[in-house]
Amino acid sequence: MAGVFGFRIIRQYEQGIVFRFGRALPGVRKPGLIWINPFTSRLVKVNMQIAVVGVPAQETITRDNVTLKVDAVVYYRVVDPLKAIINVQNYQLAVSQVAQTSLRAVTGRSNMDQLLSEREQVNAELKDVIDAPTEGPWGIRVERVEVKDISLPESMKRSMSRQAEAERERRARIIAADGEYQASKKLAQAATVMAADPAALQLRLLQTVVEVAAEKNSTLVMPFPVELLRFFDRASLTASASLASTEAEDAAALPAPPALPATALPSPPASTPATVAPNGSATLDPAS
Repeated sequence: MAGVFGFRIIRQYEQGIVFRFGRALPGVRKPGLIWINPFTSRLVKVNMQIAVVGVPAQETITRDNVTLKVDAVVYYRVVDPLKAIINVQNYQLAVSQVAQTSLRAVTGRSNMDQLLSEREQVNAELKDVIDAPTEGPWGIRVERVEVKDISLPESMKRSMSRQAEAERERRARIIAADGEYQASKKLAQAATVMAADPAALQLRLLQTVVEVAAEKNSTLVMPFPVELLRFFDRASLTASASLASTEAEDAAALPAPPALPATALPSPPASTPATVAPNGSATLDPAS
């Protein structure tokens, strides 16, 4: 009966636009109970809540020639009910179509790595692209755009998994090599310290034996005690030193070899001048 007499109720999350003889009256009707002329006027209610629209999966080709399927979610709300009713026939469908075309455009000029890692930047760019043609002429503001899912081809998934596995293996090898290098430096320092004090080496040996025996609950049999080996080592060193000293004493006790006398060597005879006679015979010169 209230509707027959022109009474209308506008909810808190709605605003109303009154058309009289086909023309929209200026201003909007606020929430509450209002009255309109049931014979000449018509009330259109506009929901001012944030609406959610899902963008179907779009198959696009990225800038680095990778085929992907991307879907998204758009959150929008009406900020100007008069424009949303007059300037566009069905603003829900219009927002959905703009979101689909914008999603293809943005993903088409982006790389695959950018879509996977820089999701916030892609969402911001999508929001700006969708909001540009909707807020001014349609009175609709896009609050948020989220890329929901990115479907990769199976071959690309396998390639990415192999790449990730190789990267993990490379890191593991580098860490293991670094650990070996640091351990070798520490072992060299420990060897220097133990060489200065032989008792430290024996204590370390006993500690190692205790650790091995405690780990598997086994019995270790050592054929030679460490002290016996050290006795043989010291004995060999003493024998070597005594042998060297004996050889030095023997060499000093031997007599020196006699010196050979110096003998004068005969000088070669001097040459005697000869005189040749006219008959061909040669005579020696006695004076010379």
